[in-house]
Amino acid sequence: MMARMAVQLVWFKRDLRTHDHLPLCEAARRGPVLPLYIVEPDYWRGADAGARHWQVLRESLLELRDALHELGLPLIVRRGEAVAVLERLRRELDVAALWSHEETGNGFTYARDLRVAGWAKANGIAWTEIPQFGVVRRLKRRDGWVTQWEAHMNRPVQALPERIAAAPDCASDPLPDAADLGLADDGCTHRQRGGRRLGLKYLDSFFAERGLEYHYRMSSPNTAPQACSRLSVPLSVGALSMREVLQRTAWERERARGTPRLRAFTAFEARLHWHCHFIQKFESEPELEFRNMNRGFDGMREAEFDAARFNAWAEGRTGLPFVDACMRRLQATGWINFRMRAMLVSVAAYQFWLHWPAVAQHLARLFTDYEPGIHYPQVQMQSGTTGINIPRIYNPVKQSQDQDPDGGFIRTWLPELRGLPAAAIHTPWRLDAATLKRHGVVLDGNYPRPPVEPESAAREAKRRYTEWRNRLQTRELGRVVLDKHGSRKKAPMRRPAAKKPAPQGDLFG
Repeated sequence: MMARMAVQLVWFKRDLRTHDHLPLCEAARRGPVLPLYIVEPDYWRGADAGARHWQVLRESLLELRDALHELGLPLIVRRGEAVAVLERLRRELDVAALWSHEETGNGFTYARDLRVAGWAKANGIAWTEIPQFGVVRRLKRRDGWVTQWEAHMNRPVQALPERIAAAPDCASDPLPDAADLGLADDGCTHRQRGGRRLGLKYLDSFFAERGLEYHYRMSSPNTAPQACSRLSVPLSVGALSMREVLQRTAWERERARGTPRLRAFTAFEARLHWHCHFIQKFESEPELEFRNMNRGFDGMREAEFDAARFNAWAEGRTGLPFVDACMRRLQATGWINFRMRAMLVSVAAYQFWLHWPAVAQHLARLFTDYEPGIHYPQVQMQSGTTGINIPRIYNPVKQSQDQDPDGGFIRTWLPELRGLPAAAIHTPWRLDAATLKRHGVVLDGNYPRPPVEPESAAREAKRRYTEWRNRLQTRELGRVVLDKHGSRKKAPMRRPAAKKPAPQGDLFG
């Protein structure tokens, strides 16, 4: 009887690429490789999951399958609970080792990885998890973190071995569509598609043309869709690696010295640094998905959650035109720029006084670039529950007038207000009924009246929030939070080496 061939099992999660994929490289050096993706139905039943996420992921998986095929490898898809899937494979094959990137995911993936670790240990299988980002597991203090981040980002982008041995043939389940997973159509009719090829095209076009005025065009929802990199979607599923994007950015920034584009590329690079900074918070404290970062704010909003206000906010029916236009754009496209995301959370937290978890889950379902490690710390920061950040209470009327002065963005997403002139479209509730009717608007008819006057509601929210923030317990816990999660900005951060990245595929195509 012939002995079974020992297999190096490479488990793809949110790292759907072959380029700069250290687990795949390390596995290939040790023996025949079997690439695996596990479709977990229970994950897709979660409160933060939506059809738009699976559609982006599925498109990226199809491209990964093609890339692996070029290397002579299949992509094996198995559907089910992760430990059960791995155990079936163990019985089918001689699994010598399990390889993957570390994942800083939501509560579901955290619990699943603990179960997988237990399974691997019980079966004597070495599971090697390799950092995908500059995020450090089991980090005790933030001191020195920047140095570790720099070391990770400055390492050379990983090139694959010229030849990879394939494991024996293994059955694969079909790749389901959204309906197969019980995911209803969520109305994302204009979403960005997934996959590495499109990500590389966005990367090239950003540095060639779109990003040249990034630093002052990224704030308005009218200009941001073109001026922003749009790399957050491929980065969220790992179709691109953060290291390759950051090294490309450093190279482009050096090329831009002495030109107006230097300021734009420097601003973009600063945003890339935020990525791992926020994920590190979540890696160090995954409970931030469920509870306040600063427990001194426990009880501030929880008991006053107004479901009617939440539903109006979630549906884009608040009566605040700019807020509603942003929400409706997000519903239809899955993406909106950072300032508008912050404003949506701010209005929910302050003017509507909504506790953040339901707000976070709703936005998670809408963002096609949902990254849990960034999402929950950011929502808490914008809601004021960190205790270490200056509260940002956005005035939605001022944002509307500043970012959409002629009302064009509002008219695009709120057709019921198209008849209003620019001077009136930002605050229709302040017009008399006759004027509104002349322009085709009936408050609480074809467009709602806001449940609060935004400026007075913001003043009251600031008063109440300040009372909580000034409590002795909140201030003391704030110092603990700062020590654990605060950025260390005293020492200047060194940028990654600005060497020209080696061309890979159509990186410069």
